[in-house]
Amino acid sequence: MTATSSSLMFSGCFVTLLIWAGCATVVCLVDVKLTNQPATTIGYHSTEMMVTNTTYGESTLSFACGNNSHHCQEYCSFCYNFYGAPTMDCLSIMLDHLCLLKFNGAMASLNNTDWCTWGNVSVLYSNLSLCTEEISDCLVIPWPNQLVEQTFVDIHSRFFKDCPTEQLSDPPPFIVFALVITPICLIPVMVSLVVLKTKNADGSS
Repeated sequence: MTATSSSLMFSGCFVTLLIWAGCATVVCLVDVKLTNQPATTIGYHSTEMMVTNTTYGESTLSFACGNNSHHCQEYCSFCYNFYGAPTMDCLSIMLDHLCLLKFNGAMASLNNTDWCTWGNVSVLYSNLSLCTEEISDCLVIPWPNQLVEQTFVDIHSRFFKDCPTEQLSDPPPFIVFALVITPICLIPVMVSLVVLKTKNADGSS
């Protein structure tokens, strides 16, 4: 009886020790895991998210910012925070990620054969133009500018280079001759009429 009681007491102590040690180990592991959390690295975010998350209420911009759009303050703050000023580099990044990204995605959703139909791309083209104008005006950068012109050259060479264009040619030679000779011949006729009218007026008086 004494041996059994001792055995049970020993077993109970042993189990209690195991539970206590296990809990302590778990607590330690949790503490270590929380302490040694790896630093979260911020990867690439789209410029649109960066512009949206830019805080501008506390900082005063050191340059003029346009007010033609309710997005102007966000655009200017983005350039201020990442470039220090509304530089052409900042404009280039914003055009790429706020204007061209949408245009390219919309064009990719169309068939290649639809690119040459103006009715299919006119709205997309106009939106791209308005987007470049809005951002440029907000950053007080003249529009159009070399960067915007190059943007449109690039999209034309990418999407519209194979579209047929109506070639403007000179009219046939006989039409050109008729258009040129007609006023030349009319001049002497008009002079003669004026002279005759003048003589008639003098004779009647």
